[in-house]
Amino acid sequence: MEQAHHATPGYLSRKEDYLKRLRRIEGQARGLQRMVDEEQYCIDILTQVSAMTKALQAVSLGLLEEHLGHCVANAVAAGGPEGAAKLKEATDAIGRLVRS
Repeated sequence: MEQAHHATPGYLSRKEDYLKRLRRIEGQARGLQRMVDEEQYCIDILTQVSAMTKALQAVSLGLLEEHLGHCVANAVAAGGPEGAAKLKEATDAIGRLVRS
């Protein structure tokens, strides 16, 4: 589904931080593959899955905070239908995060 996006994402000021976190998560995913390949204990693998899930949630919440504070706030301040659309888009994103 194609959606209109703001020209400059709100997270740009913290882009390097997000990239660093995502690289760490990528390393965790490789570690999980290695653990399964080495047939390590299930609970140890699940513990690492939980850590990776928390790391992804932290990235998601940070991006959501940036989006609300930048894209949504600007659209609402400008008024008109774009503000309502941005709020709905953010609400839908929050719903997906809550269900995940």
